[in-house]
Amino acid sequence: MGQAEVTQAETTQDTAKSVTQTSVYLLGIGALGPGFGDWSALRAILRGEQDWSRAVTQIPVPQVLPAAERRRVGVVVKVALSVGLEAAQHADRDPALLASVFSASNAEGENCHALCDALAGEDRFISPTRFHNSVHNASSGYWSIATSCLAQSTSLCAFDASFSAGLLEAAMQVVINAEDCLLVVHDSTYPHPLGSVRPMLDNMGIALVLSAQPATNVLARLDLSLHEGTATTAPTIELAALQAGMPSGRALPLLHAIANGLQTSVDIEYLSPLNLRIGVNPC
Repeated sequence: MGQAEVTQAETTQDTAKSVTQTSVYLLGIGALGPGFGDWSALRAILRGEQDWSRAVTQIPVPQVLPAAERRRVGVVVKVALSVGLEAAQHADRDPALLASVFSASNAEGENCHALCDALAGEDRFISPTRFHNSVHNASSGYWSIATSCLAQSTSLCAFDASFSAGLLEAAMQVVINAEDCLLVVHDSTYPHPLGSVRPMLDNMGIALVLSAQPATNVLARLDLSLHEGTATTAPTIELAALQAGMPSGRALPLLHAIANGLQTSVDIEYLSPLNLRIGVNPC
């Protein structure tokens, strides 16, 4: 595949056992989900400047891809590209130079459903295009096509803990390699009947650009450690429902602290019985 792919949560858990406290700097944010089209819109909601209403996520067309690729990609890739590019622009970083971590609780729901349909049919022929768009590292592959990025990329999955697992992985890469890293956490819905087993409120993605060193445009220093306890909830009942209904929504308490310039700590759901505690220090 040419890229590192990690799909077992145990690998991330083993890495995390050695974490006492790791500090990284947040340079940029990208966001897309139900009721918000970018980080600016989500920030206004988190600040209480705008009410959140659960509108269907509007997925942008990925103009950065060649026309043939744009026709083939699924929703999850479009979400990943949208938030990843926004975060890179917000951080004033060239996406072609960023190492990346793509974390998702599941792969591309529509293509997975179509493949299952084909295998349940009489001829059992499956589309090669459907197949290569259904794999878990499809987003990282299309990211490299869209941005001409040759930096290392890791794809991982940790079910509902995928945001914390991705953030830990990206932070460890930043500290070890002393280079900036893009984290993209994204989710997509499954059609019925898979959707009844693994329900998702909508399609959603969050992206962060992390650095080992402070910069002129740094948003906050994040201090990461692992603790047992109760996870922090989002500030309103409506946003708490989004947090609980989307694995990428687990990021909302962290984003609320950043949007409001709070010096605080939040606990984000990780692999039981642990939470990822994030100390937020605005810069």
